[in-house]
Amino acid sequence: MVKINEEAQAVFGAISHPARRQMLDLLREADRSVNTIAGHFEMSRPAVSQHLRILLDAGLVSEQRHGRERRYQLIPSGLETVRDWLTHYERFWDDRLQRLQQHLDNEDQKEL
Repeated sequence: MVKINEEAQAVFGAISHPARRQMLDLLREADRSVNTIAGHFEMSRPAVSQHLRILLDAGLVSEQRHGRERRYQLIPSGLETVRDWLTHYERFWDDRLQRLQQHLDNEDQKEL
């Protein structure tokens, strides 16, 4: 079993909300200001800021001030915890699919 520490729990909690996942997708394309990000959602700017704060606290984005504007940037390495967790299941499915392929190959051989 893969153990999930507090830091990883914050990451999984942060990506659990669809709006925050969409914000990460936007930031994958380019750094953006709060106002630019808010323009992609039907929620208030303060609500967008709250979501960004959760992503910031989880280490998934960084924030830089440019005058009165705050710009956010994706920190891809923050998602390594998710990748590591998924890798655990990838090995599980690779094993299952390999067994299925062997079974099908054996069935094909029987038919010949």
